[in-house]
Amino acid sequence: MRRGHMRRREFITLFGGAATIPLAARAQQAMPVIGYLSGVNDFDGRQSAFLKGLSETGFVEGRSVAIEYRFAENQLDRLPALAAELVGRPVKVLAAGGIPAAVAAKAATTTIPIAFFVAGDPVRLGLVTSMNRPDGNLTGVTSLGAELAAKRMELASELVPKGAGVALLVNPDNAVTERIIKDAQTAAGSLGLQLHVLRATNPSDIDANFATLAQQRAAALVVGNDGLFMNEISRIAALSIRHAVPTIFQTPEFTSAGGLASYGASSTDAFRQFGVYTGRILKGEKPSDLPVVQSTKIELIVNLKTAKALGLAIPVPLLGRADEVIE
Repeated sequence: MRRGHMRRREFITLFGGAATIPLAARAQQAMPVIGYLSGVNDFDGRQSAFLKGLSETGFVEGRSVAIEYRFAENQLDRLPALAAELVGRPVKVLAAGGIPAAVAAKAATTTIPIAFFVAGDPVRLGLVTSMNRPDGNLTGVTSLGAELAAKRMELASELVPKGAGVALLVNPDNAVTERIIKDAQTAAGSLGLQLHVLRATNPSDIDANFATLAQQRAAALVVGNDGLFMNEISRIAALSIRHAVPTIFQTPEFTSAGGLASYGASSTDAFRQFGVYTGRILKGEKPSDLPVVQSTKIELIVNLKTAKALGLAIPVPLLGRADEVIE
């Protein structure tokens, strides 16, 4: 569930009265400022994990550090301007959540240190030249993302009859989409599945794609990694139930919203490490001295309530491998 976008300054104005603003402003000026940039709204469990990691380095938002948040609300073409706005603030550290935000942050400054979180290979994405010794002003945390497309296809194959059709939903604007499609096609071929690739660049495309699943005889749906789909988790979960399509997503938030299954890197673990690195850089460590960390914790979560609603029997071996079962 997404929280509102009210900034703390607005909260003070509405509930604290005008007299408190100068005090708040002075307190904020005395604290170092982090610029947090994301293509989607990260105010959920991921943001809490980021703040937890930050606190492990001694920084608590509102007490010892101020954070300026800039979210593009999935309008990724806004990211360069938002990054430039934070650079002009100026901020002590840029924290970039997601591939598009990290790319925009890198383009915006070569001097302000940047900590990033990306689900993918930062070397291949051009963010750093080496995982062990990232040169320049960037380092951060990466988790497996596009690399898990084949594994999600394997999970889908356990839920559908042999030779059935499986759909893959991707955003063609994402830099890792071609890798996801290629890996999914290879996996589908080896598993004897018919793969249908669906493309969406906005929420209305998602609705339209679900409407075509029955026509394409897709017995299951695998959702690719993308900020658009993260923003539309509740919509995708509801549509998968309405159209009776077993759907596998990348993050646990999907199963919490009523989706059938998720398989992917633990966003909580990755964002906590993201917060730790941001805090370490804020303390004065150089990005070039901090190797890129790979968050390796992978979680399989199955929602049995949704399986029952879909009339789907989850194979016992799959349930046995699940890290969590929602009943």
